[in-house]
Amino acid sequence: MTPPNSTPNSTPNSTAIGGTPIGAGKRPTEFTLYIEDLTVKFGGFTAVDKLNLYVDRNELRVVIGPNGAGKTTLLDLICGRTKATSGSIRFKDIELTGMSEHRIVRAGVGRKFQTPSIYESLSVRENLEVSFPRGRSVFGAIAFRRTRDVVERVEQVAEDIFLSEMLDRSAELLSHGQKQWLEIGMLLMQEPELMMLDEPVAGMSVSEREKTAELLNRISRNRSVIVIEHDMEFVKHIAHKVTVLHQGKVLAEGPMDKVQADPRVVEVYLGH
Repeated sequence: MTPPNSTPNSTPNSTAIGGTPIGAGKRPTEFTLYIEDLTVKFGGFTAVDKLNLYVDRNELRVVIGPNGAGKTTLLDLICGRTKATSGSIRFKDIELTGMSEHRIVRAGVGRKFQTPSIYESLSVRENLEVSFPRGRSVFGAIAFRRTRDVVERVEQVAEDIFLSEMLDRSAELLSHGQKQWLEIGMLLMQEPELMMLDEPVAGMSVSEREKTAELLNRISRNRSVIVIEHDMEFVKHIAHKVTVLHQGKVLAEGPMDKVQADPRVVEVYLGH
């Protein structure tokens, strides 16, 4: 059976080791994220080339690949920062292509960039409050009331991200790893159903990486998470499934042990 929005002769390039199409025969609503024939061109350069990707509900998917493979561009396309040349991106039953970034966020998609993007002049508590859908404005406390639902949500998220003892500390005083956690917490305040994280453990200590693996495994229990990462040891501890990109296409996909053993992956990525 051919996936929706495909022609009878098309074959998804998102395949498991061994060649079985991932997502073939399923409807878009059976996934959190359903991408078909996604392409983006910048001038004469094709950054993402007829890519197919299917992410299940409550799945933690890790995307790996050499520099220039199209990993960050893929996240940019999903969150609306970059517009697709062609193809479809469906989040649940919502077509995201053509939607603005803020509408995609409101639909339930959250994105964390590689460099932490927090308000360093605010406290940890205030950073989380700013991110609450009905929270304070970044410009201050005008018309803001710290209601019970805001307080409870902030305290719960702070505990989740290991910062419950630092709620009143200025964000600029946090370590690099703690700033990464705070940005993840700011996403959690919005309760997205799909979270996308670009190299979340870059620059972290060993102990911070271990805690981050614990955090990601926990938050993926009730949402889908896509992670771009280069640290293969970290990937082993978090990935439900690994997708390898190369030249804007899916080279291989499946469990980490099978992906690592694939000769094509070793040649273009792991071997280097």
